[in-house]
Amino acid sequence: MTAVDFHERLFAGLGGAWPEPCELKPRLRETIQKQGYRIESLFYDAEPEDSIPALLLVPDGVTAARPGPGICVWHQHAGQWNKGKSEPAGLGFNPMHHTGVALAREGYVVLCPDALCFEERQDPTGKLKDAAYERYMFLKYVVDGKCMAWKNILDMRRAVDFLVSRREVQAERIGCYGHSMGSTFTWLVGPWEPRLKCLVGNCCLPTYAGIHREHMLHCFPNFIPGIFPYGDTPDIAGLIAPRALHLNFGETDGGSPIDEVRRGIETISRAYQSVHAEDRFSWFIEPATGHLLSEEMWKRTRDWFAKHLNPA
Repeated sequence: MTAVDFHERLFAGLGGAWPEPCELKPRLRETIQKQGYRIESLFYDAEPEDSIPALLLVPDGVTAARPGPGICVWHQHAGQWNKGKSEPAGLGFNPMHHTGVALAREGYVVLCPDALCFEERQDPTGKLKDAAYERYMFLKYVVDGKCMAWKNILDMRRAVDFLVSRREVQAERIGCYGHSMGSTFTWLVGPWEPRLKCLVGNCCLPTYAGIHREHMLHCFPNFIPGIFPYGDTPDIAGLIAPRALHLNFGETDGGSPIDEVRRGIETISRAYQSVHAEDRFSWFIEPATGHLLSEEMWKRTRDWFAKHLNPA
């Protein structure tokens, strides 16, 4: 199957066309000044009647007159629905994942939105909690002929819409980063968002072959109906070519069996080779390391963004 054919199958499996973008209608809640950057707590609309809470980190000295590159950070899952945007924005939880703060200190304008079902995007009725609400939303999209990944991609594209609308941001220099579920988000959105020029995923490339072999339960965004007869998750990531993509992995990460990861890397590499963009795909497997963001993983992440987004 050609990449074009697989792209069409993936489009159908996700649920087909996304709606025409509505107005963003950004609303600022508050501004928090931090050392070296400020945080704007805000909302913007993904769809009518569907607002996304987000945190925007703007480095000191980055202005409309002196704009900088922008990066969207997709938060992890971790079975902790009470946390979302606040962790990468440095407002609590695990300092390992205060990646939005680290990027802001490197000179990037960083947007950290809540994913559906997390932090401020939990059940508005209060009837369902945590995993139950996530399961409900996954099934809701399935019976509508779509899937959770379809909605996640729509929301991420709206995040890019918002980021490029900001005068402090250089719209031609946009990237994204995610750990765990955030890494899944990275290779999910990549084929559908050409404005993302540089993408980094940390610790997540679970193949359907590996999921079935190991009887693994994984995040709902990983599951796209009807796609496995035609390709696997590395084939999705391969559609990002020729734009810059880097993936980090831990050798002992149980969520992404390393034999499947190695085969997946070969698949993605072939996709980049087919469009003569070998130098725009990079990967790193850290020995004896599990599901985490190590110092070396972060160094490679930071260096990849510096190389391909080139902050002033």
